[in-house]
Amino acid sequence: MLAGADYIHFDVMDNHYVPNLTFGPAFCAALIKRFPQLPIDVHLMVKPVDALIESFAKAGAKRISIHPDATIHLDRSLQLIKDLGCATGLVLNPATSIDVLTWCAYKLDFVLVMTVNPGFGGQKLIPEIIEKITQIRQRYPQLDLCVDGGVTSKNIATLAHAGANQFVAGSAIFNSNNYQETINTMRAQLTNI
Repeated sequence: MLAGADYIHFDVMDNHYVPNLTFGPAFCAALIKRFPQLPIDVHLMVKPVDALIESFAKAGAKRISIHPDATIHLDRSLQLIKDLGCATGLVLNPATSIDVLTWCAYKLDFVLVMTVNPGFGGQKLIPEIIEKITQIRQRYPQLDLCVDGGVTSKNIATLAHAGANQFVAGSAIFNSNNYQETINTMRAQLTNI
């Protein structure tokens, strides 16, 4: 946060929904206990998802996003996130149609568009997804539109022009020598958009 990030984005993976394994709600709770003002954004790549929605909300997450195919009752799961007081997000993988938003956009605070296939950091952005971002922005101008995967200082302006207004830039930041400089460079790319 000292480097200038707005949120700490947690990619939570269960080695079932995606082929990787990360951390759980206890890690989130421990961070928030130590840093109470830390805004945690949790991206749940797990199946089934409902039990972890509640666990991460109780651990202190501010935002929770889920994949539509990770739950049997999407409407119920989104309502659970809202009822627990968290900003509610839906994640669209590269091959997930934006039509899923037709029936649930009214429950969302944001859409998280995956610009890579989920499960591993350091992937290159799939350029065809830029058109998907544009289509979502045109249909749902009221929603925050976050992009995750392959975001760099070289493509962040293109993503913003397409309609994104929030960016997850894990590898670009963590593989740099100076987190603050990298974040500042990305913010500078957005100043004229």
